[in-house]
Amino acid sequence: MSDLPDVFDPRRYAAGPPHDDYRELRERHPVAWQEEYEVLGWPAGPGFWAVTRHADVVRVLKDAATYSSALGATQIRDPDPDDLPFIRRMMLNQDPAASSSAGPARADHHDHGRLRRLVSRAFTPGRTDRFAAAVRNRARTLLGAARDGAEGGAFDLVTEVTDDYALLNLADLLGVPGSDRGLLLEWTERVIGYQDPDEPPVLGPDGRPVDPRSPAMLREMFAYAQELAAHKRREPADDVMTALAHSELGDAELEMFFFLLTVAGNDTVRAAAPGGFLALAEDGEAQQALREGRVGVDSAVEELLRWHPPVLTFRRTAVRDTVLAGQRLRAGDKVVVFHASANHDERVFARPHRLDLSRAPNPHVSFGDGPHVCLGAHFARLQLRVLHEEALRLLPPYTLAGPPRRLVSNFINGIKALPLELSGPARGPLG
Repeated sequence: MSDLPDVFDPRRYAAGPPHDDYRELRERHPVAWQEEYEVLGWPAGPGFWAVTRHADVVRVLKDAATYSSALGATQIRDPDPDDLPFIRRMMLNQDPAASSSAGPARADHHDHGRLRRLVSRAFTPGRTDRFAAAVRNRARTLLGAARDGAEGGAFDLVTEVTDDYALLNLADLLGVPGSDRGLLLEWTERVIGYQDPDEPPVLGPDGRPVDPRSPAMLREMFAYAQELAAHKRREPADDVMTALAHSELGDAELEMFFFLLTVAGNDTVRAAAPGGFLALAEDGEAQQALREGRVGVDSAVEELLRWHPPVLTFRRTAVRDTVLAGQRLRAGDKVVVFHASANHDERVFARPHRLDLSRAPNPHVSFGDGPHVCLGAHFARLQLRVLHEEALRLLPPYTLAGPPRRLVSNFINGIKALPLELSGPARGPLG
């Protein structure tokens, strides 16, 4: 039994990222072996290496020739081998062409670079910027209603504001009709919340949970993607699904992009937004500096992303025997990077456990790095910036009205409830 901290157990994250344990790993064993035992009904796995220092996390994310996204996909849990070819249709679970020469396991006919270029054309900053007015109106409407309806001066930011904000903005960008938007939330929760006891898993004939990323579980979403694409070919609009429907993507590629954009596009903001407000509710001085205009919203958003990255972990698989931070790794080993740990690495960030809204430079890895850096980062930043700007206008100072409820997950840094208490009139530099 190892004397190193266990940072695998999803249940531990219900109390927030285990920063004391991350610090111990960074100091004592920056590439540390973790047992992957059976938990919450999910079967045991072979174990993995936890990478906790910023420099090593960046190295793993940038070096796709050594650390593959395709060999075993990007979740800690190994997929069913029968599902792996299907899972590799998604760009997230592919490797750049230059690193695809490591044998038949990676001889995938999909080209990560080609797919990324196609989707980049659909997901341009220009297109996302055109949504800024709608995003601002939505922030204003949701925050205003939450403030006006706050009973006893308190409301839950997640259920009243951020869940709808993230979902409806994404639906606008994709071009999903209003009547279908509930489906996006249902599919997202099925995939993201699969470790959480509040989201009971679908059980297979053997009584085991069914992987939410398996073909059987995604059939409904894929059929919808094809219907929506056909509709966009008949009635094009200024949205991402119209651009994808008129691109050279094959049917299977289009389905996987719809899955990736629906889940990643929704949950990035859905996790990051309440995390930022939680940090400000707990740090009155930082909140006041923002209100008085002593620090800019753009800078604040970057620090809040560093403080509360939406994604906790991503997995790679070693292509060959290698050495990382002095630790020998063997071909086939699972290598898992820990974003929240990298973002609090004392070697890179001065006083990392202090919320410093004017921190510069701020090289956080909350949107990843390397060939898989988040395509939607521009849209996510826009949404977070606008939400905070409108909160400064519309909300008085706020504190926690009770403890947050967090998602039970070692993958998504989710918050299921964030009760805020309002005090006094709203005022700020933007009011």
